[in-house]
Amino acid sequence: MEAKKARVIALYLPQFHPTPENDRFWGRGFTEWNNVLAAKPLFPGHSQPRRPGELGAYDLRSAQVRQRQAELAKAAGIEGFCYWHYWFGGGKETLTLPLDETVRLGEPDFPFCAAWANHDWTTASWRKENKAQKDQMIFAQTYPGPEDEVRHFYRLLPAFRDRRYIRVEGMLLFPVYDPGAVPKPREWMERWNMLARKEGLNGFHFVGLTPSLPELTLESLLRPDACINGRFDEVKKLGFDAVLSTNWKYAELKAGGALHKAFFGLLRRIRPGALIEKYAYPEIIRHFYTAADQRPDVYPQLLAGWDRSPRAGRQAIIYTNRTPEAFGDAVRRCLACVREKPLEKRIVFLNSWNEWGEGAYVEPDAEFGDGFLKALARELSAE
Repeated sequence: MEAKKARVIALYLPQFHPTPENDRFWGRGFTEWNNVLAAKPLFPGHSQPRRPGELGAYDLRSAQVRQRQAELAKAAGIEGFCYWHYWFGGGKETLTLPLDETVRLGEPDFPFCAAWANHDWTTASWRKENKAQKDQMIFAQTYPGPEDEVRHFYRLLPAFRDRRYIRVEGMLLFPVYDPGAVPKPREWMERWNMLARKEGLNGFHFVGLTPSLPELTLESLLRPDACINGRFDEVKKLGFDAVLSTNWKYAELKAGGALHKAFFGLLRRIRPGALIEKYAYPEIIRHFYTAADQRPDVYPQLLAGWDRSPRAGRQAIIYTNRTPEAFGDAVRRCLACVREKPLEKRIVFLNSWNEWGEGAYVEPDAEFGDGFLKALARELSAE
């Protein structure tokens, strides 16, 4: 492998194409562009709506769009895309088109992997402030057992066999959104490794995504740094090879203080949306990385921003002052975390390539053009 500062792998949302489920619950032809383009500013200076730049409000059914995304990502120094993969058990799945077409066509010629987004799908994500409307379950995440695990493996086998699939020390990279939710995770991972070897593959490099501070307890509010390694160790004890760190709550706590975070935590329970919880993105980045991110078995996250108001309205947590310059600072701080790691494990997960509804994207937009991609490329190539 060519020596480089980091293996930047961009999380990729495959939502931007029509599906029967979206048609049923939100109207024919719905994609997240509906929410993104209809977003409203919630306070003076709030940068909404976010409007796409070069690629426009694209449809991922277009091979040309997927090709151009790969070209932009490669030019910025991104190693590959990590497609969120929705398998709910029993053969139920959704948003399969981008990954399936990438495998079927052999294009774009750009590395990729899959990450299991093992969580329920409900209507809550895009309901905003309509409190009178009850949440509806679209897909419940289930774990039917060993037979379903085998079925799941073979569903993805064409992708695993693809020469473009991203590997770590020869093993197939496979992140899991909620590692603690998988029943008997060691048995599942052992089964998949056995199946991989049976099919002539080396096995898997399993990564569990986890918040460094999953809950705001008295201890986490007062002694946040003391909690982080223990949390990551819990994921490793489940059998995962590595951890993908998510440090938002930690950074918010450090940026706003314990009283501020405790107040909004309480307010969110008793009067959600009464006040908007917001932080300056540059300040979040200043506190985002911890000593635990330097562990060889921890892969830090590179956060491109955060603003879920297109999905959640006033209940969203919002990071303001998101600019390419501030993102460049985030890249520098993130790269410092992996500098001393073995080359194969200098992995950074970019959140994200195209999470427009969460304000976490690096694709060109109308405000900054390709500024975020240029900032990433500049930092990755700097001496």
